[in-house]
Amino acid sequence: MAGCLKPRRGVPRLWLLSDPRRLPDPRGAMRRLPRGAAVLLRGTLPALRPAIARLARARGLALFVGGDGRAALALRAGLHLPDRAGCPGLLPFLAARRRGAPFARLSLAVHGRGGRARAARLRGDAALVSPAFPTASHPGAPALGPLRWAALARRLPCPVVALGGVSGATAARLPRRWLAGLAAIGALA
Repeated sequence: MAGCLKPRRGVPRLWLLSDPRRLPDPRGAMRRLPRGAAVLLRGTLPALRPAIARLARARGLALFVGGDGRAALALRAGLHLPDRAGCPGLLPFLAARRRGAPFARLSLAVHGRGGRARAARLRGDAALVSPAFPTASHPGAPALGPLRWAALARRLPCPVVALGGVSGATAARLPRRWLAGLAAIGALA
């Protein structure tokens, strides 16, 4: 899947997302990821997080915690901001980022204009634009498709990662010009 990507300095080209239903414990899938890939924890049980963080460090994987700045700080991980939910501990995380903490990378979910404005305001390191294609995580939900995905991606101030229904075949339909990375659950689990 990663062969069609435009390299962007410091942005993982491949992202594995955990999911409370489909991939609640991503450690097995993490063992198959190449060095430099990212793991984004969403809905993972807090008790599993330290072991996941140790495995990520041992394997050279970037770790992001979804929607919890306090957990990201505790794990010395990046933070992923969901598009529509609040984020406890956001201000302390942003303060650590401002002080130059090397682990304090910021990714943001972007589904429309509001996410685009927030990515610019917070100076995110990467934006996960979704859903690029129909996805098993949200059956029946409308997908952006290649044209709307590109229209949103080209207006973002940071590198863009495609999420939602991403596979080798669907990724080839996205314009390389704005594609810095690919994110998936099922295709990598």
